[in-house]
Amino acid sequence: MDGMTKLGRETIADAGNGLIDQAGVAEAIALNPDREEVWIEVIQKMEQVYSDLVRYQVELEEKNAALEDAHQFIASVLTSMTDVLLVCDADGRLQRVNFAAEKLIGEREAVMMDRDIASLFSADSVTTVQSFLEQIRSDRVIVDQEVSLLTKEGAPAPLAVNCTARYDHGGRLVGMVLIGRPVGELRRAYEQLDRAHRDLSQAQQHLVFSEKMAALGQLVAGVAHELNNPISFVFGNMHALKRYGEHLTAYLTAMDEGASPERLGELRQTHRIDRILKDIGPLVDGTLEGAERVSEIVQDLRRFSSSQEEPLERFDLTRVVKTATRWVTKSAKSKLRIDFHVPEDLEALGRKGAVHQIVVNLVQNAVDVTADLKDPCIQIACGSDKGDAWVRVQDNGPGIAAENLGKVFDPFFTTKRLGEGTGLGLYVSYGLAEELGGRLSCRNDPERGGAEFTLQLPRGEDHDG
Repeated sequence: MDGMTKLGRETIADAGNGLIDQAGVAEAIALNPDREEVWIEVIQKMEQVYSDLVRYQVELEEKNAALEDAHQFIASVLTSMTDVLLVCDADGRLQRVNFAAEKLIGEREAVMMDRDIASLFSADSVTTVQSFLEQIRSDRVIVDQEVSLLTKEGAPAPLAVNCTARYDHGGRLVGMVLIGRPVGELRRAYEQLDRAHRDLSQAQQHLVFSEKMAALGQLVAGVAHELNNPISFVFGNMHALKRYGEHLTAYLTAMDEGASPERLGELRQTHRIDRILKDIGPLVDGTLEGAERVSEIVQDLRRFSSSQEEPLERFDLTRVVKTATRWVTKSAKSKLRIDFHVPEDLEALGRKGAVHQIVVNLVQNAVDVTADLKDPCIQIACGSDKGDAWVRVQDNGPGIAAENLGKVFDPFFTTKRLGEGTGLGLYVSYGLAEELGGRLSCRNDPERGGAEFTLQLPRGEDHDG
């Protein structure tokens, strides 16, 4: 029995090694019928071994196919890269180069293998490239380091390179991966971006100026009315002063001619000299005030229509809001009620011309949406909160549709009829508010139902709100 067991083991081992086949086993059974159980066991073991071999072969072929696919995928990615890729071992010897590097250097990958990676760079970059491995070993990050790669023409090509460490499956540092982009391409991209930004800024400035001119066209009547009041006041005072001058001249002439005290007393009564002397001071003050008012309106007008950017300054927000509102309401076609809730003065930091334009746009929008109402009303309030000054313009119109609330500051968006608006007023105002370091927002008033626009502006470091 021990002999049979030994034979069985040897036979099974031989079967596992592929040394006997089924025909040989059948012949062995015929010659040794007493050992039939052993040979059956051998056949079963052979079938199991054969099945395992087939399964291993299938798995091996599948893994090989997957490996080939992965290899082809990596190769296609490396070939498609426009950036230069250089892979080296821990000693700086090249192990992999992509097509972009081959094209720029002018040599095939096979020729460059095992060369020192620093030998691919110009003399002034060799030391820098050699230091990359030491920096990576010290866990330093190498980002946008500029070096020069030697090209096939012999001229150095500046690269902005990033380097990362390469580790094996055990976490051991085995090399470095260097990826570089030609600086010329980056410079061209930056130049194009800068040019596009300048064009956009210039277009935005033209847009702001055009919107100013369009608004000014609507405000001409209001501005003319603003100017007419103080000018008329000055003219009236000047005519009065002219008459007073004639009376004073007659009286002083009589004095120079040596008129008697009685005659001078009569002339003083006739020409009402005492009344003139009391009235002349207020007349002069009033004339100066009217002239100053004209000057202020002209300055506001110049500031509003100017295409030049003003410096940031502290100014009286209340005065700017009232001036802008008067310009709009004086030129409005319909009569409307304006309710002011503003302090005597409120200081803010910004550009008066820009703030004036924003308020003009907000008030003009409120005037437009309430034009068809029987009792149009606009509430304008100013105040301060947490270091910011704010202006709020509310109307009693129909409000903003829910689907339009998120679009009111988009360029060219308008709900007005064709020819009544460009859709740029609120867009320009929103941009101006951001340039001033502030914010323009809108919502529907939950109580009155009309639209509510709020402009927030900084008050400056010296104010705590």
